[in-house]
Amino acid sequence: MFQKLRNRIFISIAAAAIIYLAFMVYVDYEKVVSSFKNFNWYLLPILLTLSFGNYISRFFKWEYYLKLINVKLHKIDSLSIFMSGLVMSITPGKMGELLKSYLVKQVNGTSISKTAPIVFAERATDFLSLTILALVGAYFYDYGKNIIILIGVIILTGLIIISNKNLFYRIISLFTNIRFISRHILKISTAYESSAKLLSLTPLLLMTLLSIISWGFECFGYYLILTNFQTQIDIFWAFFSYSFATIVGALSMLPGGLGVTEGSLTLMLVQKGLSEHNAFAATFIVRGVTLWFAVLVGAISVLFYQKRFGKIIIESNIVKSEKT
Repeated sequence: MFQKLRNRIFISIAAAAIIYLAFMVYVDYEKVVSSFKNFNWYLLPILLTLSFGNYISRFFKWEYYLKLINVKLHKIDSLSIFMSGLVMSITPGKMGELLKSYLVKQVNGTSISKTAPIVFAERATDFLSLTILALVGAYFYDYGKNIIILIGVIILTGLIIISNKNLFYRIISLFTNIRFISRHILKISTAYESSAKLLSLTPLLLMTLLSIISWGFECFGYYLILTNFQTQIDIFWAFFSYSFATIVGALSMLPGGLGVTEGSLTLMLVQKGLSEHNAFAATFIVRGVTLWFAVLVGAISVLFYQKRFGKIIIESNIVKSEKT
């Protein structure tokens, strides 16, 4: 199964290459290349550092959640597992990061149903933080308010259901006749108990605040990229547009939001007066130092993980270690 996950990553990379090539041909290949040449590439280390700051701050969130549900890991093992999960950044909604739960099981035997809610909590607080950033901008710039409000309502509804134990189990009871639900009711209960702890009020507020800081690193990196293209776009619009496009891409449920996030970023830049070739160049660069840098960090981390714990084998929800 891990082989299948790896194959899907390669397919996503190939799909991205085709999408980016199509963008370049549509916009004008030579003009895009000229935009890349004019970019100040000395900024690259700063941009990568900002993205890495996003990953490290999100690692603190991972650590906080592990402690909250009493899962103990050595810091170096925990970091290795978290960073390995980044290779799944190009899965729909990043839910491929459930790989981290398999790796935790391989290291210390903790059940997947206990730690899987951490990935859900991470995504919930990520969405909530991006929604807050986007909502402020949506009202200030009068752009996409209805979409952001709808997303916010959906997130809050889900959080209300999770925070109300009686309501959750009443909803589950309506589906107990479904064979899959009845067969996995114990796992669902275990997952819910973890989710309820992770998304209770105090952890929710603290981790949403940390998520705002985390995504702020990448938003600021996007602003630095835009300053290279002689645009009058201010830092607040950069934060808003990056958050908005990231949400739209995630909602598309395409791997890494491929095509949708890029299209949204490019369109919003063109609407702000940037030329199409400069807009695409800026989009390509920000996706390179965020999404694709995350995949690279994740791939390297997986190699180190396998060197320490052996090959990752996922079969029928069982993780085994096959020492080389």
